[in-house]
Amino acid sequence: MRKSFLLGFVILSMTSFAAAAIKTEVVTYKEGQTQLEGFVAYDDSKPGPLPAVIIVHDWMGPSEYTQMRAKQLAELGYYAFSADIYGQAVRPKNAEEAAKVAGEFRNGDRKLLRARAQAAYDFVTKQKQVLKSKVSAMGYCFGGTTALEMGRAGIPLKGVLSFHGGLSNPNPKDTKNIKSKLLIMHGAIDPYVSAEELTGFKKEIDDAKIDYQLIMYSGAVHAFTQKHVGNNVKSGAAYNEVADKRSFEDMKDFLLEVNQ
Repeated sequence: MRKSFLLGFVILSMTSFAAAAIKTEVVTYKEGQTQLEGFVAYDDSKPGPLPAVIIVHDWMGPSEYTQMRAKQLAELGYYAFSADIYGQAVRPKNAEEAAKVAGEFRNGDRKLLRARAQAAYDFVTKQKQVLKSKVSAMGYCFGGTTALEMGRAGIPLKGVLSFHGGLSNPNPKDTKNIKSKLLIMHGAIDPYVSAEELTGFKKEIDDAKIDYQLIMYSGAVHAFTQKHVGNNVKSGAAYNEVADKRSFEDMKDFLLEVNQ
């Protein structure tokens, strides 16, 4: 009798695990005539529609890293979409190429950056699995800048999250367009974001009376969530396990709050 019970429990557990498998898919979509390649992840065992999170890549473009983050979010119950800002044919091979490509989007008036981000939002909100009133955007480094630009462009997001992102803003007047809450997760000793840039950003969001959290992780520099960059703090970009874990928990709490 006990053996039968245990066997039944194991089978039930295995069935539940299989039912909760994360569905993933590489998808294509467009901004104008430019083909873009995204990555979707969600738990299709959960009754939908689901709140969604758009994830924007760092300056190296879409990668296994952003796919991994999408799967993590899917396990938490979100429809996760790893967006492509660069275009399907553009994948930098090194830091020099990445700096050039990212600069084309980050510098100037950022119209193209916003257009590519809008294309990601439009794709997500057309999906039947998505609760269209509950879409947030987050990103890493270059992606953090992009998520903030989505807010500045007036895209109706529930939340904007930036992991070690750039905080510069060539169009300060657009800060008033942000309607969502913000979670800014910043390395306390990040050399790539100057004190002036941080102060200016804080003044902009204070003046616009935006609901925000600005969390600074001690000892953390740029790219503190990314293991693949190594751990040489002196380089200015290094993984920090404590900051990575803390920011992940802060992200979870924030998303729960904005999706209530």
